[in-house]
Amino acid sequence: MTLDCAVIGGGPAGLNAALVLGRSRRKTILFDDNKPRNAVTSESHGFITRDGIHPQEFKRIAQEELSRYPDVRVEQHRVHSINKKNNLFQVETENGEVYGAKKVILATGFKEILPDVPRVKEFYGKSLFSCPFCDGWELRDRPLAVITEDQKAFHFSKVVSNWTNDLIIFTNGRKIFSLEEQELLKNNGISIKEKKISSLSGKEGMLEKVQLEDGTSVLREGGFITAEWKQAASFDSLDYTLNEQGGITTDSWQRTNTEGLYACGDARIAGPSQLIIAAGEGSMAAIAVNAALIEEKFSQEI
Repeated sequence: MTLDCAVIGGGPAGLNAALVLGRSRRKTILFDDNKPRNAVTSESHGFITRDGIHPQEFKRIAQEELSRYPDVRVEQHRVHSINKKNNLFQVETENGEVYGAKKVILATGFKEILPDVPRVKEFYGKSLFSCPFCDGWELRDRPLAVITEDQKAFHFSKVVSNWTNDLIIFTNGRKIFSLEEQELLKNNGISIKEKKISSLSGKEGMLEKVQLEDGTSVLREGGFITAEWKQAASFDSLDYTLNEQGGITTDSWQRTNTEGLYACGDARIAGPSQLIIAAGEGSMAAIAVNAALIEEKFSQEI
C-alpha cells in the first residue's frame, strides 16, 4: 500500500495534520515514538478548551479522535530514514519496516539544550520554564529569575517582565548585554547578575534560591530559561535547508524546497510555540498536502 502522506512526529502539529488528512480521506500514518520535548511539563496552556491540560492527556484525546477516521493509523515507532525515489518517499522505521508515501510532513519538533547550571533539570518544567506565554500567568507577581547565556536575553527579559516587577537576570558568568541594554533594563527595575551560578536550591522542583560562585544567594521563586534549540530529528538524505534559527525553511504553505516534503510546528519555528500555534501549522501543512494531491490527480487526467 502506498500512503498519501506520512506524518513524522506525534505532537500537536503532527496530530492536527493527521486529523485534517483523515477528514480528507487520505491514507495516512502518523509515526510517533512518544518522546516529546515537553515530557517534564505537567500542564499546557493557551489552547482554548484545553487550557491547563496535561500533554499526555492532550495526546490521548487527540489519538482517540483520530481513531474515528479509518484512513489514519498511528505507529509508535521512530522513523530511522527517509529517501525519495521516483517521486515517492521511502520511510523506514527503526524496526526495519518500510512504507511508501506520496507526501511527507515533518513535525518532529526540536530538542533543547539547557544552560550548564547545576541541578537545573530538577527545576525545569516545575518552576523554571522556557515560554513565558505558556507559564507566565502561574508565576505572576513573584520574584523571578531569567537564566540565560545568549543574545536572546535582552528581548526575552523584557517579555518576562510583563508578568512581574521583581526580575533578576543571571548570565552564568557571561557578559552578554551592551551598556545601552544594561541601562535600559536597570531603568525598568531589572537587575543583572553576571557571576557564575554555583547551584540552584529548592525542594520538589520548586526554586527557592540561586546560589552564585562568590557565595551569595539570591531568593527567587521561579523563572525562565533560554535554551539552545536543535532539530529533534534530521534526515540527511532529504534536501531541505535550515534558517538562521535552525528551523526548517518553508514557504507560507509549509512546503520545503523538496517537492512533496512539508514541515510544521516547532521543527519549522525552531523555538517553543504554544500548542495552538503548532496545531494550526499542522492543519496548514495537511491542507497544502491535500491541495497538491488534488492538483496532481487532475493533471494526470488532463
